[in-house]
Amino acid sequence: MAEKVPSWLGRLLLPKLSEISGDIKALNARIDSLEKTMNTRFETVNARIGYLQESMNARFEAVNTRIDSLEKRMPVIEELTAIKIRLADLEKRVTSVEA
Repeated sequence: MAEKVPSWLGRLLLPKLSEISGDIKALNARIDSLEKTMNTRFETVNARIGYLQESMNARFEAVNTRIDSLEKRMPVIEELTAIKIRLADLEKRVTSVEA
């Protein structure tokens, strides 16, 4: 039961529909352009984040290496401290015997 659109109504609506269709196509093109721009920006940001992650990982490894080195030195430092204490004690004994 499709009815035909009267010709006068068609003449009024078709230009408006064409105009709306053109506007929609222009909006779609603009959206596509914005999407490409955003994708490019996201890729740039992701690349920067990746670089920063690698840089931070390298720094953390350097810090871990330094901490490991310090941990290895701790027993030596403790031994030196003990030796200094014993040496000071011996010096006190020697000076008290000499006096």
